[in-house]
Amino acid sequence: MSIRKNPLFQVVSRYEQIPLLAALLVICAFLTFATGGLFLTPDNLFNVLRVSSIDMIAALGMTVALLAGQVDLSIGSLLAVVGVVSVTVFNMTGSVALAVLAGVAVGVVVGLINGFLVTRIAINSLIATLGMMAVLRGIGYLSTNARAVQTEGQAFQYLGTGYIGPIPVPIIIAALVLVFVYFLLNRTVFGRYVYAVGGNPDAARSAGLPVRRIYMWAFIIVAVAAAISGLITAGRLNSFQPTIGLGFELNVIAAVILGGTRLTGGEGTVSGTVLGVLILGVLANGLVLLDVNTFWQDVVRGSVIILAVAIDEYRKRSEATRLQRLAGEEPSQGGGQQTVPQSGAR
Repeated sequence: MSIRKNPLFQVVSRYEQIPLLAALLVICAFLTFATGGLFLTPDNLFNVLRVSSIDMIAALGMTVALLAGQVDLSIGSLLAVVGVVSVTVFNMTGSVALAVLAGVAVGVVVGLINGFLVTRIAINSLIATLGMMAVLRGIGYLSTNARAVQTEGQAFQYLGTGYIGPIPVPIIIAALVLVFVYFLLNRTVFGRYVYAVGGNPDAARSAGLPVRRIYMWAFIIVAVAAAISGLITAGRLNSFQPTIGLGFELNVIAAVILGGTRLTGGEGTVSGTVLGVLILGVLANGLVLLDVNTFWQDVVRGSVIILAVAIDEYRKRSEATRLQRLAGEEPSQGGGQQTVPQSGAR
């Protein structure tokens, strides 16, 4: 039996998340053995989920942007600015609600600006958001004189350290964002438009889809998601520094691509993003438990980013090969020569 006709191979090919799930389970098993069972304790697992929830929320927003064929490199700097703004507003008013509204508002404004630069001025999203990354980081330094902003009061910290029953608040927020993004992409017209625009923007434009509007909403969604991550991060810390979030965008993009979302857009799943984030979160936690040097952790993180991009390129080549075979270029069973189908043949 041909490998491609093997039922197991067909299932794995259809559901790309299966290899990711298998990799996650293997990593968990190895870390459980290597740490003498310390990794598998309930407290540590909750800690992994709590820490990963920050990346998870931003990664879900980034999934929408990448599916639409866009990318936002400014989310790390945005996370820092949102933290500074929300903590400052809380210190001035004592209101958690106003602090949250201020942080989300910053995300909406940044998303609108990024979307305007891409859709109206026609700047490539990579360049536009790279510039915004520098602008936001500079604003963070200027507004605080490069000093930490101390949180006055405990109420705001509930966002990052609180519990609802036995479950940490960040995990609950991440679960709500997960449900929202899944519903948005899989159960709405907007979600179908996102896939269509990311897959072929010219064809989508010819079909009358509002491509610019979809891009604009994609940037708003990823910016608001990053803002929520910034609020949770600020809640975890007694003081918030404008240096927070350096390299955050790389971790998020690596997790999304590792989860199967293509850099070129049009293909990806929410479940793949979740698995990608969990794999990186488990690896980071395992390296800490194994007392691996911090510099080696950076090496591993960078290697995963390279691996994620390599996997994306491999997927594109495999897809191109598959399309060629569907077009009739697959070798024949007999002599190894390619056969060209006759007109009208099925």
